[in-house]
Amino acid sequence: MANHKSALKRIRANNAKRLRNRYQAKTTRTFIKRLKNTTDQAEAQELYKTVVSMIDRLAKKNIIHKNKASNNKSKLAKFVSSLAAA
Repeated sequence: MANHKSALKRIRANNAKRLRNRYQAKTTRTFIKRLKNTTDQAEAQELYKTVVSMIDRLAKKNIIHKNKASNNKSKLAKFVSSLAAA
């Protein structure tokens, strides 16, 4: 157990940040699944904009790696464009 006041505060702050990061990451994953289950092209394009914004936010805050964010956006863009072709 931590003995210093600052260490105790750091533990509290880290727990709060951890919960916030988990919530944001989980919400993003849910939106990605919703996008992948979409068959309507117009709806997919709207969802894609939202999901890309969420992914960029996670990468900016180092919740996910920037390359992982880039890979996710690329795969989702490919999926959305395949809906347009079909």
